[in-house]
Amino acid sequence: MGENWGVSTQLSAQALASQAPDLTTDPTLAKAIELAKAAAIVEAGNPAFIGEHLGLVMEAENLATHLFSCANKAYVGWQWAVTLALTPMNKSTVTVTDVVLLPGPDSLLAPDWLPWSERIQPGDLSPGDVLLVNPDDERLAAGFAEFFASEVDEDFEYVEEYRGIMSGWELGLGRARVLSVVGREQAADRWRGSEFGPATEMARLAPATCSSCGFQSALAGPLGQAFGVCTNVFSPADGRVVALNFGCGAHSGTVDPGFTPVERAGSSSIE
Repeated sequence: MGENWGVSTQLSAQALASQAPDLTTDPTLAKAIELAKAAAIVEAGNPAFIGEHLGLVMEAENLATHLFSCANKAYVGWQWAVTLALTPMNKSTVTVTDVVLLPGPDSLLAPDWLPWSERIQPGDLSPGDVLLVNPDDERLAAGFAEFFASEVDEDFEYVEEYRGIMSGWELGLGRARVLSVVGREQAADRWRGSEFGPATEMARLAPATCSSCGFQSALAGPLGQAFGVCTNVFSPADGRVVALNFGCGAHSGTVDPGFTPVERAGSSSIE
């Protein structure tokens, strides 16, 4: 490097940015490259893991850090940082104060830690797994039983005052919590945007929609106004929730134009 003791590669740009301002490079510390490298080799346990000298960062007066690339393939982009110091009483003796392996700008790092409850994604649940439900989950609302126990006393007239509230709820008898309006809307958006929603190519090319199909089994509750379950074994949607404006070529009304009315009704003869 000659007399160029500054940071020599872009890999150490972050280290250079952290350098204390208005500090003059100490020539004694700057020249102690071999001492810093020897300390890094001791820490790494293998001289092959210490790569090229990247540069020097002045941390403070009489305190500087030499940077070396890490040649260990398990730490691509990382840097060995060896901090050297001069004591005020003896500025000719360089002392190693710290050796550490630090990530560089291009190093592979683990993503920011997230709690398990936030990391889990649809489809992650396996047999035997237990997924704890957040007590404040906006997809759920209090069922009739919980509402009755916590909000309404045994006075029938008092219950009548809440008839308007009750009428907007899924009663969910026997369940402490039921699907909330938010939960229904989220499910509806998810199902409508699925492969069995109205915007798919299959739905666009279908002869008719699920709303008129005999194989469509209705859902109970508010979601039944827009969705059903397909029961046609020949349909790709068999056993799946389908939008009523979805459709496929296995629609129950898809018959040979030459069929008689009796055959269209499902019988080939009249007794």
